[in-house]
Amino acid sequence: MRDIVFTRESGWIPKVAREDGELKLMLGAGADANHEPRTFIFPIGEAHLAVIRKDLARHLLLWSAVLPLCDAAGTRGRLDENAAVALLDPILLSAPADVDALFGRIRWDRGRLIAHGADIDLLQRGQVCAAMRAATETSNGKRAQEYHAEHRRAERGAVLGPLDAAVLKYTGQYLHGTTTPRRMPEAVDPALLPEVMRVIATAEQACAGTRISRDPRRGKRATDKRDWDRMATTVDAAVRRAHPALAEDAVRTVSFLMCSEAADRSRNTPMNDDGGTDGDRATSGGRGRKPTLTYTDDKGHEKKWFPGSPRTATAEFWEFVGEHSAADNEVFTIEDEERGEGIQLHFYADSLARVTTVNEGEGGAEPEYRVEYSLVDGIGGYRNLVSAFVRGGCVALERHGPWMSDVAEFERARRRRDAQ
Repeated sequence: MRDIVFTRESGWIPKVAREDGELKLMLGAGADANHEPRTFIFPIGEAHLAVIRKDLARHLLLWSAVLPLCDAAGTRGRLDENAAVALLDPILLSAPADVDALFGRIRWDRGRLIAHGADIDLLQRGQVCAAMRAATETSNGKRAQEYHAEHRRAERGAVLGPLDAAVLKYTGQYLHGTTTPRRMPEAVDPALLPEVMRVIATAEQACAGTRISRDPRRGKRATDKRDWDRMATTVDAAVRRAHPALAEDAVRTVSFLMCSEAADRSRNTPMNDDGGTDGDRATSGGRGRKPTLTYTDDKGHEKKWFPGSPRTATAEFWEFVGEHSAADNEVFTIEDEERGEGIQLHFYADSLARVTTVNEGEGGAEPEYRVEYSLVDGIGGYRNLVSAFVRGGCVALERHGPWMSDVAEFERARRRRDAQ
């Protein structure tokens, strides 16, 4: 039977229990293979309990020293009980100078002590006992997060001024640089907020009127990496020019914010053809009414677009691509069966083939086709070619060449492009 003998208000600080007449320290740390918290237990003595009861600082120091042993146990391993017990006397019963010396030799969880109010400067000087004079039972996790964020920046040589830190706090990236940025003016010191907003205004003006398009080749909500990179470059240059004293981290977080917001606007907008129009196709060679178009991929999916549909043919095609494109499904086709022509998009090779029926193959003979290839410059190039085909068929693609009917010649051109 287990009875709790001593616990502090904060539920995470190790408890003392009596089990079968023996005192034991209990603490939760880490997680098991099912992501459930693990509980570690090891024996202590009455003298240790007496110190734990009256001395919060020593209690926290012991916790900090035992946590690395719990981490070493992993999700299934046993706590090194001998190592844990060996920490009791040196931490709980030794003189402050000896405790400081011990913490200079062992691994310990610095963040745990900082969260409970430890003086960071004293900790860094190795004076752990003195650092814990201001210790609090209540934990402030954000204080430890800020310390770790500043430590990571210091390790890579990044130095932040007050405005740099304020900009990072505005975007929510002060603690975690990989967090998706957002606007958090309430996190900024009111005295610095106007200056932060001037930096943000510079970035907004730099990318006004530009957008990040969708890239259906990578899924329904994917966006164009080239557009992202272009916008980031534009914003970076403008912010550096207007605010040359800003640190690299601050400049980068502002461009990340602008690009993320632009990408979100694009993702939350229904798939379209970037403002283009399918036209009548009669304007290209007098071809008459709009045809029915068939969309297919390499996995056997098929979709038809009919004249009079509420959405444009290009919008429907890119929606089809976004639904089915995958690493093993990168060839898509648009076919105009009535006119015997079509295009095949090869996303894996940044190329496109236009196919025209030369001979229908009457009397049981196989039809004869003319196949011509062209290199494509990213998703923007694909959008232009698809829109041109939808508006005017294969003849409308002529100006988007050069077109090569010789496969070997095309492969040489593709290799040259890829080598550049």
